Amino acid sequence: MRIPPKPRAAYPWYLRPFFWHQRRKYGVELDSALIWGRAPKLFLGVALLYGMIDRSSSPIDPALRSLVTVRVSQINWCRFCVDLNTATLLKRGASLEKVEALENWRESPLFDAQERAALAYAETVTRSDQRIEDAVVNRLRDHFDDDAIVELTGLIAFQNMSSKFNSALGVPAQGFCRVPDR
Repeated sequence: MRIPPKPRAAYPWYLRPFFWHQRRKYGVELDSALIWGRAPKLFLGVALLYGMIDRSSSPIDPALRSLVTVRVSQINWCRFCVDLNTATLLKRGASLEKVEALENWRESPLFDAQERAALAYAETVTRSDQRIEDAVVNRLRDHFDDDAIVELTGLIAFQNMSSKFNSALGVPAQGFCRVPDR
């Protein structure tokens, strides 16, 4: 990592429940959270935003949310995010074959029309050298209402922030899932 975590006792008391929850859920504290924790107010904002995006009442199916986050993470070269989000995607029911085909989803028969529309949109939003054309959004409308498109856009924007943060600071994969070398 380009910036190391602080000693655990140096984090404010109000972040410790987050780290405890991570140890309980993942078996370890997430390196990314320890880096965000160096700026405690930013950490709290990011945690709150993530909680709103990944809530059970989201109009976007959990597996589709994870599929999109893995793809955005691949594009942004975030090994940590690919690792953690792939493990989550597999827990949410995706096959390993589908995960392995994700980088080449356009050529794979494993992705349905809704997934293809969401992945095309996620790639276009993520790649700053591409403009979002009406046709891409119109394909989304075949599968999502306007509120769901706003949620999907928020998810993609959040994952871009998260994966760019982790990639820029060299946060490594933590071994939650087999991450292919890129």
